[in-house]
Amino acid sequence: MALRWISTLLFVLFLSTTSIVVASSEQLNSTISISDVCKTTLYPEACESAVATAVEPKSRKQLFDVSVQFAMGRVRSARDVAYNFSVYSQKSKPSRPSGVDDCLELLESSLEQLDDVARLAEDGASPHDVSTWLSAALTNQATCAESLAGVRDSHARRALESQVNGLTQFISNALALHESGAGGGGRGKLGRKLLGGSRKFPSWVSAADRRLLEASPDEIKADAVVATDGSGTHETIGEAIADASLAASGGRSVIYVKAGTYNENIKVTTKQRNVMLMGDGKGKSVIVAHRNAQDGWSTYESATVAAMGPGFIAKGLTIINNAGPAKHQAVALRVGGDKSVVYQCSIQGYQDTLYTHSNRQFYAEDDIYGTVDFIFGNSAVVLQNCYIQPRKPGSGQKNSVTAQGRSDPNQNTGISIHKCRIIGSSDLGGTPTYLGRPWMKYSRTVVMASYLDSSINAAGWEEWSGSFALSTLYYGEYGNTGPGASTSGRVRWAGVHPSLSSSEASKFTVGNFIFGDEWLPDTGVSYNSGL
Repeated sequence: MALRWISTLLFVLFLSTTSIVVASSEQLNSTISISDVCKTTLYPEACESAVATAVEPKSRKQLFDVSVQFAMGRVRSARDVAYNFSVYSQKSKPSRPSGVDDCLELLESSLEQLDDVARLAEDGASPHDVSTWLSAALTNQATCAESLAGVRDSHARRALESQVNGLTQFISNALALHESGAGGGGRGKLGRKLLGGSRKFPSWVSAADRRLLEASPDEIKADAVVATDGSGTHETIGEAIADASLAASGGRSVIYVKAGTYNENIKVTTKQRNVMLMGDGKGKSVIVAHRNAQDGWSTYESATVAAMGPGFIAKGLTIINNAGPAKHQAVALRVGGDKSVVYQCSIQGYQDTLYTHSNRQFYAEDDIYGTVDFIFGNSAVVLQNCYIQPRKPGSGQKNSVTAQGRSDPNQNTGISIHKCRIIGSSDLGGTPTYLGRPWMKYSRTVVMASYLDSSINAAGWEEWSGSFALSTLYYGEYGNTGPGASTSGRVRWAGVHPSLSSSEASKFTVGNFIFGDEWLPDTGVSYNSGL
C-alpha cells in the first residue's frame, strides 16, 4: 500500500513538473513568436513596444488585436494635440482652415476606421474590409503630413509631425499583421472569383441604390431639392446637406440638384453616410469653385466637392475647379468615403482634378479633364468606361494622367483604368503627356483595355524625382489600343509591366480589386466585372 502511495505521489509530481515545463515552454515560444511575427512588419521595434503595453498575447490574432487597440490610443492622443493647436489658431481668426485642421479631421476619420476594424473584424467584416479600413487610416496620416508642410507655426508642426510619424508606424504594423494572417486576413484570402459577362455595379451597391442610379430625377422622391430659382426646398447644396436627414440608421438621403450653376464648396463629412447628390445631367447641374494652393489652401481643402462619408453617390453633375493651371493644386472632386460611386458626371480642373483619397471607389461613364497628376490619391479605385482628357497645362508643365499615392506595400490600393478612352485636347500640341508618375514609393496604377491616343508619350510613364520609387512602384498595361498604346518604347524600370498576363490583369478588375465577388443582374449599362 505504501509503495502504491509513493508511486502515485511520484506520478503526480512528474505531471506537475511536466506542466510547469510545458507552461514555461509555451511562454517562451510565445515570446519568440512575437519577436518573429513583429519582424514581418516594417517597424518591428514599434510592433514589440505596442505589445509591451498589454498582457502578452498568446496568439497571432491577439497580437493583431493589441496592435489595433494601441494604434487607437495613439490616434486619440494625436487628435487631442491637433485639437488644442486648432483651438489656439482659431483665436487669430485665420481666413481659411490650416493643415492642423486637416489633421484633426483626418485623425477623427482614422479613429472611426480603426474602431470599425476592432468592432467588426469579428462580426461579419471581410478580410478585404479590414485591409481597406487600415489602408485608409494609414493614408490619412500621409495626407496629414502633407498638409502640415504648409503650417507656419513651427511648434505645432513639429509636435504633430512627431505624433503622425509614430502613428504611421503603428497602423502600418497592424496592416502588416493582418496581411500576414494574424488579423484573419492574408493575401491568399483576398482573392475573388472572377466573373465574366456584362454587369453594372459592384455588390456593395444595394438594389435600392441601383434603382436610384438608373432612375431619372423625375422618377425619384428626393429628401431635398436644390434650385437656384427658389423652386426647391433649398437654394444652395450646402444648406440641403446640412438639413437633410443624413441617414445615420443606414438609409439614404437623396438630394436632387436641379439644373443651374452653384458657386459653392460642398463638404460631406465622415459622419454623413449614404448621401446621394443627383443632378439633371452633365453640363446642366454645375458646381463651381476655385480654391487652390497658390491662394493658400491645402490640396485637401481645395476641393470644390469633398465627400468623405461612406456610401456617397454622385450622378448627373458637373463639378469644376476653375482656378486654372497657374494656380497649381486645385481639386474639383475629393472622395474618401468607402463604397462610393460617381456615375455619369463631368469632373473638370487642371492640376489635381480628381482626388480619389482613400477607401473603395467606383467611377463609370464619367468625363475627367486635367493636366498635372489629375487623377491622384490612394484609394482602391476602378474607373470604367470613362472619357479622360489631358488638357493644355501651364507654361513649361508636363501632363501626367495619374499620381497614385500608395505609401506602404501592404495597402490594397491603386488606380485601375479599365475600358476608358484617354484623348488629349485639341490644343494640347506637343505637351509631354504620361500615363502616370509615382507620387509615393509603392505607387500602383494599371491601364487595361483602353484606347490611348497619340498624346501619350512613347515612354508611357514619368519619373517623380530621379530614381525614387522606380523599383518599388507597380505600373501595368493590358490589352490597350490606339496610337499611344504601343509598349515598344516604354521605360524599362523594374516596376513597369508593359504586357500583363490576363491572370495578372484580372487582379485589377472590379470583381477582384474593389470587393466585387458577386454582382447585380444586368440593368442596361455596358459594364464588365472581368477583363
